[in-house]
Amino acid sequence: MNIIAKQKILLPHNVDMQKWAVVACDQFTAQPKYWKKLEKFVGNAPSALKLILPEIYLSDNMDKRIEEINQNMADYLDKGLFKEINGFILVEREVENKRKRVGLVMSVDLEAYEWKRIKCPIRATEDTIVERLPARVNIRKGALIELPHILLLIDDEERNIIEPIYQSKDKLKKLYDFELNMGGGRITGYEVKIEKELLDKFNSLVDKERQIKKYGWDAKLMFTVGDGNHSLASAKAWWEELKKELSEEERQNHPARYALVEVVNIYDEALLFEPIHRVMLECDISFIEKLKENLKGNGKLRLFTADKEFVIAAPEKASEQITKVQQFIESYIKSYPSQVDYIHGENHLREVVKDNKNSIGILMPTFEKSELFDYVLNVGNLPKKAFSIGGPEFKKYYLEAKKIK
Repeated sequence: MNIIAKQKILLPHNVDMQKWAVVACDQFTAQPKYWKKLEKFVGNAPSALKLILPEIYLSDNMDKRIEEINQNMADYLDKGLFKEINGFILVEREVENKRKRVGLVMSVDLEAYEWKRIKCPIRATEDTIVERLPARVNIRKGALIELPHILLLIDDEERNIIEPIYQSKDKLKKLYDFELNMGGGRITGYEVKIEKELLDKFNSLVDKERQIKKYGWDAKLMFTVGDGNHSLASAKAWWEELKKELSEEERQNHPARYALVEVVNIYDEALLFEPIHRVMLECDISFIEKLKENLKGNGKLRLFTADKEFVIAAPEKASEQITKVQQFIESYIKSYPSQVDYIHGENHLREVVKDNKNSIGILMPTFEKSELFDYVLNVGNLPKKAFSIGGPEFKKYYLEAKKIK
């Protein structure tokens, strides 16, 4: 199995790129003001915003929205809005503190991925919320193209794969260079030819001797999912459904078998792991006392309402604290008429609590990225929404696309 696939990348041309690229659909889910401002900025211009369904609108006339998305995809393709790139795309993304995060946009084989905890080359890092998949699969069923926000991580301590390409970026053809809207920082893309030497470097990551030396056993692991786990899981679920109708020959080259991703080295210094906070909506203050009774340890957990701060004891280790808090929340909302939402950034969490009466903000700890590969291989998946790569403004934007039909 070739884990990395040679699939053509679609890149918009002759459009206002600042209006084209938009942040991932699972951001700002409790802040409609963000999406209204973005819609006003985009106006009637061609935009990825018209090809995605922001999760804040999942309960708002979803069938009609999906129909419009599919029609927009067909219109954009008919009008020749995209040009095809036959290689990979090297992406330089300006993130927090003007740091530059570097990745490679490419396609991977969904047959090599599994969100369950089994031995495979592409592995999930956190629990998949299976209930969230049907809506995304439904969107995908009628879609002609995909615009994913998936980040896959490689464990390349020698910095031997992506970094040499970046060091020679001035020799590459520049494809785009612009400021992202809504404070997302600057982004620049370069065309990279798919050469055997580069593919060999990726394949060396799953060399048996290397795996045993690095992880203590032959885990056959090339990528872990850093972001967009549910997007990748939805692509996998749809492919598993679709391939039942295909012959073996058709399965080999069907475009839906392959997912477009961005690959980043976990050792990239601009790759920041940040916590994903929780907000309890329509929640009584007694929630805090009940949570306090269920948490023990030498660590601290901070919570707040619109006018008061709280600090309670919690497990010291971030992975254990995240697990215990998430388990309690899921148990609590089964018995009480409360809801939970997941918020990136403390400032955004405080804004949500301020705007919603009877809400409680929970400030979660940071899971260290240095622990990720070891945890996934030797412990298992983290709880859902355990960490975020960067703050909400610096999440991956939809920009490149790929045909899936």
